[in-house]
Amino acid sequence: MSAADLRVGEDDAAGVAAGGSAAGGAAPVEALVSIEDVRRAAANLAGVAIRTPLLQFGTAGIDGPPVLLKAESLQPIGAFKIRGAYHAIASLTPEERARGVVTHSSGNHAQGVARAARLLGAHAVVVMPSDAPVVKRRRVEADGAEIVTVGPGSGEREARADELIRERGLVFVPPYDDDRVIAGQGTVGLEIAEDVPDLAAVLVPIGGGGLASGIAVAIRAVVPGARIIGVEPELAADAQESLRAGRIVRWDAARTGRTIADGVRSQAIGKRNFAHLSRLLDAVVTVPEGEIAAAVRQIAEEARLVVEPSGALAPAAARFRAREAGLTGLRGSVVAIVSGGNVDPARYEELLRSPVPDVAGG
Repeated sequence: MSAADLRVGEDDAAGVAAGGSAAGGAAPVEALVSIEDVRRAAANLAGVAIRTPLLQFGTAGIDGPPVLLKAESLQPIGAFKIRGAYHAIASLTPEERARGVVTHSSGNHAQGVARAARLLGAHAVVVMPSDAPVVKRRRVEADGAEIVTVGPGSGEREARADELIRERGLVFVPPYDDDRVIAGQGTVGLEIAEDVPDLAAVLVPIGGGGLASGIAVAIRAVVPGARIIGVEPELAADAQESLRAGRIVRWDAARTGRTIADGVRSQAIGKRNFAHLSRLLDAVVTVPEGEIAAAVRQIAEEARLVVEPSGALAPAAARFRAREAGLTGLRGSVVAIVSGGNVDPARYEELLRSPVPDVAGG
């Protein structure tokens, strides 16, 4: 999939982000989150989210450009989600925070909302699926959030959160389909743009699309020539299908639930996320389950990081899908986002025994 397939040109993208129209006088389109929004979120997050390090991880494919891992797994909650959750709740009025907040999440956004709410003095209610990792549930509870459990489908979580909003007057903090959340997640991209002077490409996992949307806004504004590549599991590739179709395509829960990457089992990307990704991404690549598991092992061995399967998606693409992602001929550095490290110990032990496939096919 080429850049022309997924986004307008750089000049048009800048105009769209400012609220203009794409393609020479066409009808106005929806404005995107701006780099100014991301910079405001960065100021809001000072002292809350850490500026995560960049760690070496070999090369993209064989003899490709160097790969750096952006270790968001080292955030206080073990994932990038603290950024968007905190910025969203901090943006509420005191009256809204006093009502309490609610969200739905399989784990990492749940932890972000629970921690942010505690720091900001708000009560949090989190709707979680029955198959959420135990380690993530325990950490949500440790931050004082109230957990409501439903079935595995994201549609069930959304419906129960809606009921709680009506019944209790709670304020919704979306996991990804929200400009405040997108701006908060975009601070990851802002840090990369500032810390990697020879940036050639960024690979970012896609679940609901909030992280990829925010990073794309920041990178496209600060380093417009860098490639921005989304990464999904082959077994949960609804975003790739949506972008190819030019509309949001929804997968059912049984289909997305097949992947070991539980953090990206969203059944569809959000409307605001589709607006951003369809204009700003260069491509989406998919990764098979064996390569995701192998990347978890390789990151442990080479970068000394504990990573959950969702957090290994972008590094897996850099290692095994470099040619497909258009990385092999680039000059400069490639950054792969390690989105989280919250994995049950028993599952992690299994992943560390995963076989490592040949890199030559990448």
